[in-house]
Amino acid sequence: MDFKLPDIGEGVHEGEITKWLVKVGDPIQADFPMVEVMTDKATVEIPSPVTGTIEAIFAQEGQTIEVGKVLVKIAEKGKSATPKVDAPKVEAVAPPPKAAPSVTTSEKPSQREVTAPKQDHQVLSFTVLATPATRKLARDLGVDLNQVKATGPHGRVTKIDVQMAHGSIEAASPRSSHPSSHSTVALSKATKIQIPAKGEIERIPLRGVRKKIAEAMSYSKRTAAHFTYVEEVDMSAIVELRKSAANEAEKKGVKLTFLPFIIKSLIPALQEFPFLNASLDDDAQEIIIKGDYNIGIATDTERGLVVPNIKSADRKSVWELAKEIGELSESCRTGKIAIEDLKGGTFTITNAGSIGGVFATPIINHPEVAILGVNAIRKRPVVKDDKIVIGDVMFLSLSVDHRVVDGADAARFMNRLVYFLSEPKRLVFA
Repeated sequence: MDFKLPDIGEGVHEGEITKWLVKVGDPIQADFPMVEVMTDKATVEIPSPVTGTIEAIFAQEGQTIEVGKVLVKIAEKGKSATPKVDAPKVEAVAPPPKAAPSVTTSEKPSQREVTAPKQDHQVLSFTVLATPATRKLARDLGVDLNQVKATGPHGRVTKIDVQMAHGSIEAASPRSSHPSSHSTVALSKATKIQIPAKGEIERIPLRGVRKKIAEAMSYSKRTAAHFTYVEEVDMSAIVELRKSAANEAEKKGVKLTFLPFIIKSLIPALQEFPFLNASLDDDAQEIIIKGDYNIGIATDTERGLVVPNIKSADRKSVWELAKEIGELSESCRTGKIAIEDLKGGTFTITNAGSIGGVFATPIINHPEVAILGVNAIRKRPVVKDDKIVIGDVMFLSLSVDHRVVDGADAARFMNRLVYFLSEPKRLVFA
C-alpha cells in the first residue's frame, strides 16, 4: 500500500521530514512509529497503519512535503509484495514541493480504514471521524469509538465525547509516553555541538523545531503591528498567599508557582476586554472573538520554544491550574506532549521570571493578538499609605496587535490585571 502524509492537525498542509525511524526492508508493526514529521513547533510521530515490510521511502530527511503526498510504500503482511522495478534505494525522492495555499483551521481527521490494536485485543475502527489524540484516549479508556455519540463538527468524535462515554468527564486525559502513541509529539533532545576551533565556523541546517520557530516569529512580526505596553505590579499579597499555601501544596503533591495566580487574575481582565482574547483572519478580514479561554504557556525546551495551552482555564481552580501547568511542562521537557495541547490557544503567557530580566517585548503567538510577558519578582521600594516600604515588584510586558487592539484598551486591560494581582482577594467578587 502507498501511505500518504495524513492531515494531522488544524491548519496543517505540509510537514518537514525530520527523522526516518525505519529503512527499506524493515518489518513494521501496525501502530508503531515510522517517521517523525515536523508540524507546528513539534515533531509528530507517524505510525504505520498496517503490519508489513517497508518497500520504498519517498521523502528524505529535511524535505518538506504536502499533506496527501506518498511517504512510504508498505508490503502488507499476508499479501504479495509489489514487484520491485528498479526502485532507487532511498526511493524516488521528489523535489521539495512549493508551499501549499493556506487552509481553514477546522480539524480534518484521517478516515483511513485501518485498525489500531489494543492490549486486550479489541480494535477501534479508523472509519470513525476522530483525531489521533482522541483515538489514543479511547484506547486508554477502553472505549469503542463506534459506540460513541459524536458532537464535533462534521460528526467528529471529540475527547469530551469519549470521556462522557466512559463516565469520566471530570478526569484528566492520560498522556502516555508509549512510543506507538498517535496522540503524542516527540520533542527530542537538542543535538550537542562542540564550539568550533579558533578561525573555524560550523554550519547547522535550520530545520525542525528551530525552523518552525523562525517561520512563526518572522510571520508574526511581519504581519502583526506589534506594540508593547509595560506596567509594574506589587505582588506582595500573592507572594504571601503562595507562601501560606505551601503546606497544602505539599500535601496535594503540586508545585505551586505564581503562574496559576496570574492566570486567575488574567481571566476577568480578558472577559472585560474581549478583543485581547481574539485572533485576526487576514484572508477574510475578520476579527474572531473567542468564547474559550485557552491560556498558552510558553515553555523552554532543549530544542526550542513550545507553547502548550490550558483549555478552559476560566473553569479551573488554582490547584487545577498548578497541576496542569506542571503536567504540560513535564510533557514538553521530557519529550512527549499531546498534539491537542498545542492547538486552540487564545492568549499566551511567556515567563522568563525564573531566569531574570526586568521587562521584555515578546512576539505575539500568531494567530493570537496578545501575549503577556511575566518577569522577575524583585524586592523594591514601593509607596503604601504614603509610606515607603519594601514590596515584591514585578514588571508585566504586554505585546498586542495594534490592528485589533488600541493602545488605550491595552492600558485599561493592564490596569485591570494589576487590580486583581495586587489584591487577589478581589477575585472573589470578579
